[in-house]
Amino acid sequence: MKERIAIVDGIRTPLCKAGGVFKDMQAEDLGAVAVSELLARSELPAEMVDELIFGNVAQPAGATNVARVLALKAGLPESTPAYTVQRNCGSGAEALTTAAAKMLAGEISVAVVGGTESMSNIPFLYQPRAKQWFEAFSRARTLAERLKVLLALRLKHFQPIVGLVSGLTDPISGLIMGKTAEVLACDFHITREEQDAYALLSHERAMAAQAEGRLAAEIVPVPVPPVYTGAQQLDDGPRADQSLAKLQKLRPYFDRHNGTVTVGNTCPITDAAAALLVMTESRARDLGLKPLGYLVDYAYAGLDPSRMGLGPAFATAKLMRRKSFSMQDLDLIELNEAFAAQVIANERAFASAAYAQAHFDRYTALGELDRGIMNVNGGAIALGHPVGMTGARLVLTALHELRRRDGNLALATMCIGGGQGGALLLEAA
Repeated sequence: MKERIAIVDGIRTPLCKAGGVFKDMQAEDLGAVAVSELLARSELPAEMVDELIFGNVAQPAGATNVARVLALKAGLPESTPAYTVQRNCGSGAEALTTAAAKMLAGEISVAVVGGTESMSNIPFLYQPRAKQWFEAFSRARTLAERLKVLLALRLKHFQPIVGLVSGLTDPISGLIMGKTAEVLACDFHITREEQDAYALLSHERAMAAQAEGRLAAEIVPVPVPPVYTGAQQLDDGPRADQSLAKLQKLRPYFDRHNGTVTVGNTCPITDAAAALLVMTESRARDLGLKPLGYLVDYAYAGLDPSRMGLGPAFATAKLMRRKSFSMQDLDLIELNEAFAAQVIANERAFASAAYAQAHFDRYTALGELDRGIMNVNGGAIALGHPVGMTGARLVLTALHELRRRDGNLALATMCIGGGQGGALLLEAA
């Protein structure tokens, strides 16, 4: 990259379990809360924002181009263009890197980016045969024709397609995301005990971060509909009472006979939004703004969809080819915890010279994913994974933690459903 991209400020809503406190808020409402708070805190005139780019996976039927809808709800001028990007679990990161590319091309200089997801409101769908029945009924003109169509109606026509399950199932491999974690557990000989121990660590770190107020700076309290008498201030996924004994009681969920992946060592389904104010480094300097940090470079990579969880290794290897750095240079790592098995598989892939030779065309291992600096405030297994938002959250959390630690360099990386990975190299201001 010719110039660093300054991440001037950022904010996110709490991450809350689907079907819970945010169930009555659509994706555009969550996004509007984050963006309006970001604009208020930054004190940058909204007219100075050249464009808003937001990630979202389960595009709401009632708010097509959800980015434009939330931009207007948040108070951006009608003249400010906005559009939505979709790269599955990397959508929030894609919003940032898309803005970066446009800035380096000289098209824009100031943008609001981020991601939003209401997994509570991913709809149930009609079966094709139900759709055909409705179409037939709408075409019927006479009473006899309508009676004939009505007599063809069967209850099985209305067996719903669960949009969430369909969306989390890869159409190429045919595997739901949890099954891809089972593939990695088998490939890398990862035990159930190892997965549960990692899940417990995520909860313990998240609870400690909450108790010490380490995440407060990145969260805006959100009034809870429909009565708005209280505000949600904390992520509600971390469990103070989580224990290894409780985790070990859970049955495998995706492969009930031979599996090791459970709902306890998997990220929960979650609602949330995050927004970042970004601009070129030179623009931030001209405006006299002190950034949180900088996007130094980034990379996306493709891989076998049935092993999509290894996306961080593939993307980081590609980023290392673009930008010379080593794992020893990093002060912090944020690696999205879609599944404990997926995190552990990446730990082993990163540390393996043989894996690097086979897949990355290099003779040495990528390096160690040091748990001492990785996901130090807990990760998605405790906090949750609102798929369109997570990429932006990783960046925001990493930059705040770099500042707390007086660190310099961080890696934010994620696996992406469909067989991709993303890696972003971040630098402290």
